[in-house]
Amino acid sequence: MLNISVCVGSACHLKGSYEVIEKLKECVRKNNLEDKVTIKAAFCLGNCTEAVSTKVEDKVYSVVPDTAEKFFNEQILEELRR
Repeated sequence: MLNISVCVGSACHLKGSYEVIEKLKECVRKNNLEDKVTIKAAFCLGNCTEAVSTKVEDKVYSVVPDTAEKFFNEQILEELRR
């Protein structure tokens, strides 16, 4: 199971963390990966000055709502292929 944690702390909330979560959930459903990917809310992942902090395994990415689908296609799907 691949775990994705999306920060919902104050700074990330203002940058669209809930929209990022919804877009990632949509990508999971669209790709029929409900049994392979879990999306969780988290508090401060330590990257507050960037976009919404999104952690996959041990790596933290900066994602905005407009790039969430691209992030999913390039990072999450690639991680699942490993």
